[in-house]
Amino acid sequence: MAPQSLHSFRRPLGRVALLIGALALSACANPGGIGGAGGAGGPGAGAQATAAPNSPQYFRETVGDRVLFEVDQSSLTSVAQNTLSSQARWLSENPEYRAIIEGHADEQGTREYNLALGARRANSVQEFLIGQGVAGDRLRTVSYGKERPIEVCSDESCYRQNRRAVTVLEAGAGS
Repeated sequence: MAPQSLHSFRRPLGRVALLIGALALSACANPGGIGGAGGAGGPGAGAQATAAPNSPQYFRETVGDRVLFEVDQSSLTSVAQNTLSSQARWLSENPEYRAIIEGHADEQGTREYNLALGARRANSVQEFLIGQGVAGDRLRTVSYGKERPIEVCSDESCYRQNRRAVTVLEAGAGS
C-alpha cells in the first residue's frame, strides 16, 4: 500500500511542476509582464488591442516612442524620420499632450561628451517635430547622456539600443 500512496502523491506534484513550467514559459514570452512592452517601446512592441488610439500606451507601443542613432551621430536616419512623422501626426491629433524628448548615448566616451551628444540628439528630434507642425511650446528636451542605459554590456547590440531619443508624453498642453 505504501508504494501506491507514494505513486498517487507524485502525480499531483508532477502536475504542479508542469503548471509552474508553463507559467515560467509564458512569462518569458511576455518580458514586459502583463500587457507590457518589455521596454522595447518600438512600434508593435507588445501592442494591446485595448489601448485607446489617443492614449500614451498606444503612442509608445504602436506609434513608437523612440528613434535610434548611429555612432557619434545626431542626424536622423530615414527610419527615425518615419517614426517621427508618425509621432508628429499623433501629437497633432492629440493636442492635450506635451512631450519631453530625452536624448541618450551609449557608454563609450566621457560623461560630458555624452551629455552634449544626448542634447544634440534630443534637439534633432525636437526640430524635426516642429518642422512637421508640432508647436514648439509643447516640446522640451533633456539629455541623460550615458546615465540611463536600457541595455548594459560592452557590445554593439547594447550600444545600439542606448543611442536613442525617447519621446515621453505628459498631459497638460492646454494648461
